Amino acid sequence: MARLRITDQTLEQTLGGIETPRLTAPHAPPRRRGGLSMRMLVDIIRQSLATLWAHKLRSFLTMFGIAWGVGSLLLLVGLGEGFRSGQDKNLAELGQDIMFIFPGRIPAIVGSYQSGQPYYLTYGDYFAVRDQAKFLRAVSPVLERDDIRAVSDYGSTSGQVFGVAPEYNQIRNTPIEPGRWFNDEDTLQRRRVAIVGWELLKNMFPGEAAVGSTILLNNLDFKVIGVIPKIGKDGENGTNHRIFIPFDTMRNLFPLIAQNSENAISFLNYRPIKKELHLEAKNEVHAIIARRHGFDPNLDDAFMDWDTIDGAIKVGKIFDAMDWFLGVVGVVTLALGAIGVINIMLVSVTERTREIGLRKALGATHRNIMTQFFVEGAFLTAFSGGVGLAICTAFVTLLAQLPSPEGFDTPRIVPASAVVAVLSLSAAGIIAGIYPARKAALLPPVEALRQE
Repeated sequence: MARLRITDQTLEQTLGGIETPRLTAPHAPPRRRGGLSMRMLVDIIRQSLATLWAHKLRSFLTMFGIAWGVGSLLLLVGLGEGFRSGQDKNLAELGQDIMFIFPGRIPAIVGSYQSGQPYYLTYGDYFAVRDQAKFLRAVSPVLERDDIRAVSDYGSTSGQVFGVAPEYNQIRNTPIEPGRWFNDEDTLQRRRVAIVGWELLKNMFPGEAAVGSTILLNNLDFKVIGVIPKIGKDGENGTNHRIFIPFDTMRNLFPLIAQNSENAISFLNYRPIKKELHLEAKNEVHAIIARRHGFDPNLDDAFMDWDTIDGAIKVGKIFDAMDWFLGVVGVVTLALGAIGVINIMLVSVTERTREIGLRKALGATHRNIMTQFFVEGAFLTAFSGGVGLAICTAFVTLLAQLPSPEGFDTPRIVPASAVVAVLSLSAAGIIAGIYPARKAALLPPVEALRQE
């Protein structure tokens, strides 16, 4: 039989948390049972920390596995959220739930776009859509010209000139600072008023106040009533390069000259009453346009549309798949960390089976032993998970200070992922420590002391 060597240090660690019997007076009240006293709990915690410190390398490897698993999961999920957030911001810079319809071609042969006869959207189409469509929140015609010269007292420039209805700012992102947007009176009275985008403002009013000033558009004077501040991170949004004037003023002074109708418009912008009803809104607009131009609304090739809602839904599905992929990779990494934690904890408890037997022989209860291993597992996992979360947060914060590519936000910490990662690894570590400890604690002390 193997001989058991018991040193003073072993006894000192082993006796921690064990309540030894004491002689009491004949009439002394009995000691309370069924729970751990505060002093006993403190002793168990002190002994658990001493044990972890005594096995520094093993404890470090366990903590590293937990921190790595937590950090990897949070970073991978955060990357997916960064992509999604960047795309949402790009769409928000364009506007809210925007839908476009452009002039198209009526195909002579179904499926052949080149064989079609072109048709143009007209001012009458706008009125028909505005008055008859039931699924639209707002609609605006757009007259677009890029051959109009703009001149101020300080400089000149050429950019796009848009003639739009007052409802345009309910569809597209056109913040005004300072000044104001168009109103119905501007349209009805065909006022010569203009709103200037940020990029053109730099050339026409360098360092000067623009609101209240006069500019010339093809030698016709317009009063600036508003300024659109910079839109987009790098100012690449097209709105920055535009001058907006009331639609009827544009139609009267600068009609489209390349199309065969004086009532032609460039395109229609509209917005459904609800995002979920975008297909109903599009079908309704198609039906109105097809009826006015004499063709079947079921000819999809006859329409040129841009549905940003449908695009956002498709992109969202791509990012959902990316989130799942990155999440699975993160979970696999988390599982590898959990396996390492379980392996180390199993070896640790197995090596301490004789210690458990000695503690039981000296009077330790089953609860004392289980509490000690629970405290060790909980401390290791909670502390390590916190370290992994802190390191990942610091790394994400550092990335946020760097310039990010267009359409991508820096990764962000997702609280739900942090909770899942820490709790799952904590559960793995605690169970891996308690399960073998319970088996060892249920052994008779003599059997436990015989374990090699």
